[in-house]
This record gives sequence, C-alpha cells and structure tokens, in this order.
Amino acid sequence: MYDNLVSYINSHLQEKISQKSIEKIKEIFKYKKIRKHQFFLQEGEVCKKAGFIIKGAMKQYTLDETGKENIIGLYIENWWVSDRESMSTNTKSPYFIDAVEPTEILIISKNDIEQKLKELPFTVELNNALTERQAYHLMRRVLAANTLSAEQRLRQLEKDYPDFFQRFSQRIIASYLGMTKETLSRIRSSTS
Repeated sequence: MYDNLVSYINSHLQEKISQKSIEKIKEIFKYKKIRKHQFFLQEGEVCKKAGFIIKGAMKQYTLDETGKENIIGLYIENWWVSDRESMSTNTKSPYFIDAVEPTEILIISKNDIEQKLKELPFTVELNNALTERQAYHLMRRVLAANTLSAEQRLRQLEKDYPDFFQRFSQRIIASYLGMTKETLSRIRSSTS
C-alpha cells in the first residue's frame, strides 16, 4: 500500500529515498478507507491533514446559495488531496472534499508534516516539485477558462486526463469545466 507513495516521491526527486526514510513514511502516514460520499473535509473546517490517494476518486467543490456544486478539483490515484491554503494559514476552508467512489488513502496530519516529515532529507525537494506542479496546473486551468471555448476546454481535458471520463459523472465533469451538463452532452454528441 505504501509502494505507490514511495514510487510517487521517488519520481519527483533527483535521488531515491533511503530505506530509513521509507520506514519513517510508513510510520507517519495512516491508511484509511473513505466511503463513497464521505467527507475528507467540509466547508468551515480548518484543514489539518493531507492525503495521498491509493485507490479511488475524490472531488473538491464549493456550494452556491442554491446548493449547486462548483467543482474546483478532481483527484484520482497517485494524487494529493487537501486544502493547502487552509492548512498553511490555519483558516477555515471554503471547500468540501468528498469521495466520489470508495477510496483508499494515506493520510498525514498537519502536525506530522510540520514535525516528523520535515525531518526527512527529501521533503524540501519534494515540496518544491509539488508546489511547482500545482502552480502550473492552476495556471493552465485559468488560461483555459479565460481563453478557450467550451469545446476546446473539453478536448484539452480529454487529452490531459482521459481517465476522468471513466471515473466522474458528466455532471461533475461539466461543473469542473465551467459548463452545464447539457452543454457537455451537446458538445460530445456533435463531435462523435
């Protein structure tokens, strides 16, 4: 169960982590199963953990005044899930994060990140790589939202993350892309 996490970490580092670091990771990260629709984080909570998804899928979203979900993030295997801003600033999160399907996750607490994980020699390099990757991803989303048509946004998502279409409903995909489910269906059927 920890092999995916260790492989992921090694893929973002210049040198592979030591066996001692692997043992420490196994100590720090706690395995948990999350049921479909179970929350990892709810709006108004201060985020005090991060998770690495081993198996399953999750979504991050806000709710508008009518109760409509506005999907901010989608997460599948080998992705991290958390509200980094809430965790870093110790402020209430505006997001919900829940499981779209039964999910297995390795969770690390904020305290363990700050106290135990930072003791490991690879964490600065890993954090820099993850922060850079997240920044690139967010900039691409902003650019797509501001410059691409609905069809172009859909095609880009199909190209970049084809697995999303097997894992998430059309309603979730449409919200993530900033369009209605009907628009998504129309675009997909017109180009099939």
